[in-house]
Amino acid sequence: MSDFDALMDFQRTTEALSSVSERLGWDQETVMPRGATEQRAEEMAAMEAVLHERRTDPRIGEWLDGAEAEIEDAEDARMLELIGRDYRRQTRIPARLATELARATSLAQGIWAEARANEDVAAFLPTLSEILMLKREEAAAIADGGDAYDALLDDYEPGATAASVGAIFADLRPRLVQLRDDVMGADHQPAQLSGQFPAETQLRLARQCATAFGYDWSRGRMDLAVHPFSSGRWQDSRITTRVVTAEPFNCLYSTTHEVGHSNYELGIDSDYAFTALGRGVSLGVHESQSRISENQIGRGRAFTGWLFDRMSDAFDGLNIDNADDFYASVNRVAAGYIRTESDEVQYNLHIMMRFDLERDLIAGKLDATDLEEAWNARFLRDFGVAVDKPSNGVLQDVHWSVGLFGYFPTYALGNVYAGCLNRAMRAALPDLDAALSEGDATPAVEWLRENIHRHGSLIAPVPLIEQASGGPVSAAPLLDYLEEKFGAIYGL
Repeated sequence: MSDFDALMDFQRTTEALSSVSERLGWDQETVMPRGATEQRAEEMAAMEAVLHERRTDPRIGEWLDGAEAEIEDAEDARMLELIGRDYRRQTRIPARLATELARATSLAQGIWAEARANEDVAAFLPTLSEILMLKREEAAAIADGGDAYDALLDDYEPGATAASVGAIFADLRPRLVQLRDDVMGADHQPAQLSGQFPAETQLRLARQCATAFGYDWSRGRMDLAVHPFSSGRWQDSRITTRVVTAEPFNCLYSTTHEVGHSNYELGIDSDYAFTALGRGVSLGVHESQSRISENQIGRGRAFTGWLFDRMSDAFDGLNIDNADDFYASVNRVAAGYIRTESDEVQYNLHIMMRFDLERDLIAGKLDATDLEEAWNARFLRDFGVAVDKPSNGVLQDVHWSVGLFGYFPTYALGNVYAGCLNRAMRAALPDLDAALSEGDATPAVEWLRENIHRHGSLIAPVPLIEQASGGPVSAAPLLDYLEEKFGAIYGL
């Protein structure tokens, strides 16, 4: 067996084991018995120990050296690049640290969820302090003398740095803040959907929305979770949603968001399964797929017209009596605490706040014990509203409890990428709204599959978006879209 073939065979088993580990995480957040938390933490730690040993196996370095002379095409070269990158990063992390992180973050999910339910920040602080200490150690190891936060960010968005992200945020903030102020001060304010919407009916409608977006139920399923997410790839990518009886848009748009993620994974070229190419290339690109599904497509006038008819029938009427007012209500801009429920105008402002806070946490400028006070002060400054309870503040997101520092910026990058893609997709599909008005989003999904999904990790994030959109990555298309859309809704 050649070095290249030996490496691919070894990688295939590693990818399969990684998929099993991911499934354990899905199970923990959906259907695992609450009393199994400690057992699952040990299982996750054991899986991570095995995976870390495989990812740092010295033979990988030897195979990589030999395989360089056996490259036949761009796919081979890219696989070696990705495996080599991961190998170099993993070999800098001590096995002890990798195992401790897996165990601590598995335990932390349950502790965070209970603290959130009880509005008890103090109950979560010891756990968060431990995870923060471990992540600082991991960041220092990976950075190898470089910037610690950049090292963590690069794991989720290869090639991105705090400086490059900060430059994009600097472009976004002035126009977003101005648009928010104009919208909030507008004479016309859309009505808010109100009433009680039974959970079973919401979930039935959510399934219809997922089907409208071409979700392959033979390779997926939908479950409930405290914090919606998707999980899996290749032939098994699952989605979750959540239900609040007074807020049906929460369920429906969480579903379309997660379907965007799963469609990406299920649309990757099947030849890439169990290889380094067989996954989304970055979390920013991944988020572009969920955000374009949720917002530019799902919250557009054409699709909301179809949804209005379905909701009116399902709930025997609504307090909003026409499709135009319903579209405005879906896109209503209002003060709120929760990032995942935020409107398009304010969403990125939530991300910018978290980006600044987590950079300070990793740099040691801010400790876990000071985080709630820092969060509340920053939220009041940015949004003009005082946080009323921890579940609406520092405890609302699961990310830091599971060690995902450097993850948040990818949400805003995803919005920027989605803006670029939407402009190109609309130019390529001038009749898209006709299909969307019939509840058929598959033309958009097929365009995304051809231009984004099928490539997996073959093309790096920025070149992939530039190739698909036909121009440089810029915040301008997103900002132009938002100003046009919300200017029309609010009569600006």
